[in-house]
Amino acid sequence: MEKKQFYRTVASLVLPIAIQNLINVGVTSADVIMLGKVGETVLSASSLAGQIYFIMTLIFFGLTSGAAVLTAQYWGKGDTRTIERVLGITLRIGILVSIGFTVAVWVIPVPLMKIFTSEPEVIVEGVKYLKIISFSYTLSGITMVYFNIMRSVERVIIATVTYAISLLINIVLNAVFIFGLLGAPEMGIRGAALGTLIARIFEVCVVIVYAWKFNDTVGFHFKDLLEKDPLLKKDFAKYAIPVMLNELAWGSGMAVITAIVGHLGSPAVAAHSVTQVSRQLAMVVSMGVASATAILCGKVIGENKEDLAKVYASRFTRLAIILGMIGAVMILLISFPARHLLNLTPQAKSYLGFMMFVMAYFAFCQSLNCTWIVGVFRSGGDTKYGLYLDGLSLWGGSILLGAIGAFVLHIPMPWIYVVLCSDEIFKLPFAFRRYRSYKWLKNVTR
Repeated sequence: MEKKQFYRTVASLVLPIAIQNLINVGVTSADVIMLGKVGETVLSASSLAGQIYFIMTLIFFGLTSGAAVLTAQYWGKGDTRTIERVLGITLRIGILVSIGFTVAVWVIPVPLMKIFTSEPEVIVEGVKYLKIISFSYTLSGITMVYFNIMRSVERVIIATVTYAISLLINIVLNAVFIFGLLGAPEMGIRGAALGTLIARIFEVCVVIVYAWKFNDTVGFHFKDLLEKDPLLKKDFAKYAIPVMLNELAWGSGMAVITAIVGHLGSPAVAAHSVTQVSRQLAMVVSMGVASATAILCGKVIGENKEDLAKVYASRFTRLAIILGMIGAVMILLISFPARHLLNLTPQAKSYLGFMMFVMAYFAFCQSLNCTWIVGVFRSGGDTKYGLYLDGLSLWGGSILLGAIGAFVLHIPMPWIYVVLCSDEIFKLPFAFRRYRSYKWLKNVTR
């Protein structure tokens, strides 16, 4: 009976979270498909410009995942007032970060694009995209922080419904503005940015109404934005900052990989864009499992049921193996139609077939690593280990070797991609060893 109840609870968490992840992929996919019909240059430009937003969202994810170390355990303890105060701290930091990114886009848009590509046409189109999409950064910050904190206290349906409606708004408006339908001007890449901005405005409106009118479990108080409790701030810094740095190191590493690929030519960038969307699609359920792992393991640790946390971690590991295999097969199945439906050059299609094969085994390893690092370790406050492991395997491994291969040894592009996608393999045995040691299992509530 306990096992049946466990899997029912997992399903009630994983399915809405997986749908949210799928919706997020859907937003990216809509841009890729529609701009892919316009041409390779605008597809590459939107993909590279989107790396700035990607890095910012990973900071938000790191903040909220770090905060969830506290909120999930306090949820198990039944202390909702402390959760509200943690929400206030997280929102304050998230808003400041988003404002910083917005200012950077307006002050130095061209240098930011030059990080990812040296092609003038792609830079020009990317700046057009950035100037509009930057207005959505703060809106996204508020929405992501609030919904992710709600996720840690098992309130996941509101985010799923909101993002589903937002996706529909985004797809319809993208089509209208990109192609000039229903009498609207044909805006191309600017249309993709405008459609996304309007969808983000809708999302933040839902957050405001839900927080003030419907959420009677964990409330929002403006005074919590100025929370000054030294003990709580110390706990937040201890657990949230390493996670934020971890996500920033991983996200900036992904951006650097995109930049390395970007300097290998527009065909490589276009193929990489499609490959990344395929990976995200294949990982939606695995990422949901990782989030559910952090929530449920953290909750039972907060209830002082450490043996049960070990059992949960073992069950989630088995789920990660199964889902990783399914994800790998899904990527291989997507490869053929992707090469024939998108308007890509023959060279880009050739790259795409090989890169999808590489991404298949990458996704399997990522499913396990993500469940352990993002789910199991963080549920018990073991946030620094993931930071060290990701930093060394990514920056000291795949990125360093990939950059040497690309710019010093001039290895052919497909083999560069193999090296750039090797970090998940590097860290797999170390993550498994940490998981089996149970050093991650600690109650961090006061």
